[in-house]
Amino acid sequence: MTTYPSPALHQEPDLSRELLTVPQLMARLQLGRSAVYDLLRSGQLVSITLGRARRIPTHTLTDFIRTRLEQEAA
Repeated sequence: MTTYPSPALHQEPDLSRELLTVPQLMARLQLGRSAVYDLLRSGQLVSITLGRARRIPTHTLTDFIRTRLEQEAA
């Protein structure tokens, strides 16, 4: 008997879960709004703009944290 993979395995990822809003980023980093916008303005965190909304990809946050940990360890 031949089995085929479930169609659920081939679905596209939910991109809305891969993009964070500024308030979500504030909560994750436990920083205030001004501090988060300073990180975005300085280029330490990268964001995209969709209309008037700013979104931060989760991989950007992961990269930022990894870089900061490496800097602290050096």
